[in-house]
Amino acid sequence: MSEDTQLVADIEALGARLAEAKGSITKRFIGQERVVDLTLSALLCGGHALLIGLPGLGKTRLVDTLSTVMGLNGARIQFTPDLMPADILGSEVLETGEDGSRAFRFIEGPIFCQLLMADEINRASPRTQSALLQAMQEKSVTIAGEAHPLTPPFHVLATQNPIEQEGTYPLPEAQLDRFLVQIDVPYPDRKTEHDILIATTGVEEEQAHAVFTAEQLIAAQKIVRRMPVGEAVVELILDLVRACRPGEAEAPQIVRDTVAWGPGPRAAQALMLTVRAQALLEGRLVPSADDVIKMAAPVLTHRMALSFAARARGEHLSDVIEAVARDVVRVEAAA
Repeated sequence: MSEDTQLVADIEALGARLAEAKGSITKRFIGQERVVDLTLSALLCGGHALLIGLPGLGKTRLVDTLSTVMGLNGARIQFTPDLMPADILGSEVLETGEDGSRAFRFIEGPIFCQLLMADEINRASPRTQSALLQAMQEKSVTIAGEAHPLTPPFHVLATQNPIEQEGTYPLPEAQLDRFLVQIDVPYPDRKTEHDILIATTGVEEEQAHAVFTAEQLIAAQKIVRRMPVGEAVVELILDLVRACRPGEAEAPQIVRDTVAWGPGPRAAQALMLTVRAQALLEGRLVPSADDVIKMAAPVLTHRMALSFAARARGEHLSDVIEAVARDVVRVEAAA
């Protein structure tokens, strides 16, 4: 069997397994297929996700279900203003042995897991938030000058409440950039909310079952990186990211008028990965221009900022990004 034939077979097998995983997830997290797809995309790409939504929309339930379905060792941290870095990373304690000798022993914190839920991450102080930076980027933490690697795979799914801003600390741009995607969790529609009422207020609830193991998820992440991306899609990603930077010559007038600063190269890397995952979740072997449009807002929104004048006018980044993406695709198609 040739290498290309084997890759096609691997992608198709992974697609079938992902369909089963989505079926298991939606037994407990009803509806919201877009939210499920984006979260799975983050895991398939080996990245982290920031879930933004109002209380009671099932963000915690989704992360708990993912831990079961993806076969990952999960942990949850409720972020509060008095949370300290050692509460997340762990600390060294001085122990006295039976022979009277004394030595330091490292006690691991909750970050030593495979799927970490950082609940209401913006309620912790910047000092505590920064404790996650090294772990999210380098998959290890340094305590007392000694590096402690995290067991792969390692993913952070953080939640943030968009309305309760009193007593919160905005995430620094450097940390936001570490999140592969930002996922907005909206209110469910009427039919979905009806199904939620029926499914969750009875004597028994549906239970999710494991579909992946940690090793299988790591293998899936390697397959995603092997998926081919056409040169036209690569150029489209570059054109889109560069068009969202107000200082670039390629930036359209809408970006110059509304955007204070745009996405960096890490955004283009994130798009290259997530369009592959999006295609895979839809049962296709290669990504298309439509995948770039679908993933543009989740990948770019938290890597950009509106100008003060644009915020005063009530502009929204998602609208700007979608307009720029469709314009770039139109220009590419015409060329």
